[in-house]
Amino acid sequence: MNKMHPSLSLSLRLNPTNYYYYSPSTNQSLLPLSSFNPNPNPTPTPTPTNPISISLSTRPRSILPILSSSSNSQMEMEMEMEIDSLVQVAHSVADVAGQVLRKYFRQRFDIIDKDDLSPVTIADREAEESMVSLIMANFPSHAIFGEENGWRCKEESPDFVWVLDPIDGTKSFITGKPLFGTLISILYKGKPIIGIIDQPILRERWLGIDGKITTLNGREITTRTCSALSQAYLYTTSPHLFSGEAEEAFVRVRNKVKVPLYGCDCYAYALLASGFVDLVVESGLKPYDFLALVPVIEGAGGTITDWKGNRLDWQVSPQSRPTSYNVVAAGDVNVHKEAIELLQ
Repeated sequence: MNKMHPSLSLSLRLNPTNYYYYSPSTNQSLLPLSSFNPNPNPTPTPTPTNPISISLSTRPRSILPILSSSSNSQMEMEMEMEIDSLVQVAHSVADVAGQVLRKYFRQRFDIIDKDDLSPVTIADREAEESMVSLIMANFPSHAIFGEENGWRCKEESPDFVWVLDPIDGTKSFITGKPLFGTLISILYKGKPIIGIIDQPILRERWLGIDGKITTLNGREITTRTCSALSQAYLYTTSPHLFSGEAEEAFVRVRNKVKVPLYGCDCYAYALLASGFVDLVVESGLKPYDFLALVPVIEGAGGTITDWKGNRLDWQVSPQSRPTSYNVVAAGDVNVHKEAIELLQ
């Protein structure tokens, strides 16, 4: 049996009352997490607020064999506590982002076009800052890479990196369509081990943990069986985002599926994990657009790779610049195989 790798041992051994969060609504910095209420209104919400108990040996597919088992029961318990702490803080990071986004959703605000002509808003920036503040308070040795502000870390080569996209689907957000999402990924040595897709308006949260079954608001979910590409429901954000050879490849797939659909951003991958969609094909995604999706899709029984069938990860560093990837996700391995053949 493998023993825990020394580099995995976190310096923090905190109980829940010692975690902290940033309050964007009151502009107070770093309050105890025990006092955090993700919904200041007393209406019920399905978003999980309690720590999740993690068992690390229920699935054999873990990309972290050093996390999968140990002959030492005390070591196993410490490993579970460490993963538990990451998951708990990740939930709180999604909560504080959701508070910001609900405040601005369907409100009037300025929209700025970035150099690549993609829009950014005050909501993107304020949400990311609230997320970063919470992570840095709880895991100061971890690196953070946010879509809006890039790399933040005091260490040169940290094992853990949080990759954040406060609003995946900014165009949906600014036009009042509640199909955007907040994406949170935790990488361990470049591999995504925890992923969250959070839809703060619909109060839906998908959680993927490497080696575990994906959950939606705490309930386990799975992809659905689809016998052939010709029976598949396909999603992509927009057919106009493809160009050149990528456009030709996408058209080959689109012409083979049963129903092509458009316009969901990261929410399409969440629907795939929940068993409502069979295939998602996209081009030109950045790491912060897809890393959180990997544990969610795989934990639901699906497959997500680049168009050549390679696993998606990111060896990020202070010098890293997000490059573009072509991504394909399928709920059924047979559909994934057929799609890959057409995308070559």
